[in-house]
Amino acid sequence: MAELDQIRAKIRHCPAGKAVLTKAGRLKAEYIIHAVGPVYRGGGEGEAELLASCYRESLRMAAELGLRSVAFPAISTGIYGYPLNEAAEIAVRETAGFLAQPGSVEDVLFVLFGSDAFESFQAALRLLCA
Repeated sequence: MAELDQIRAKIRHCPAGKAVLTKAGRLKAEYIIHAVGPVYRGGGEGEAELLASCYRESLRMAAELGLRSVAFPAISTGIYGYPLNEAAEIAVRETAGFLAQPGSVEDVLFVLFGSDAFESFQAALRLLCA
């Protein structure tokens, strides 16, 4: 995507916990918010705060644009190795906290790969609602 290449040339890289915005190209969306999650190194190097920041930064950007809906994957749980259960709790907690405040974002969809991810996010939601 040319727009993302231009951003890379300008800022060099986006650090973990941050996000950048591009148009969505031919996707059925207006924008893509590219959040950079942390590589999981055992949990003692600030990974939880960096992952939480990904969700907060992305939701903040969406609200600033007046967007009503956002879709997220399970950030950092693939090749970056973040444990699903821990990542799900962070994602659900940060999203629920954001949605509890008045703003334009009304709907957040988690787009998950596989039953393990679905079950982890479902358990995190149950825990939050308990």
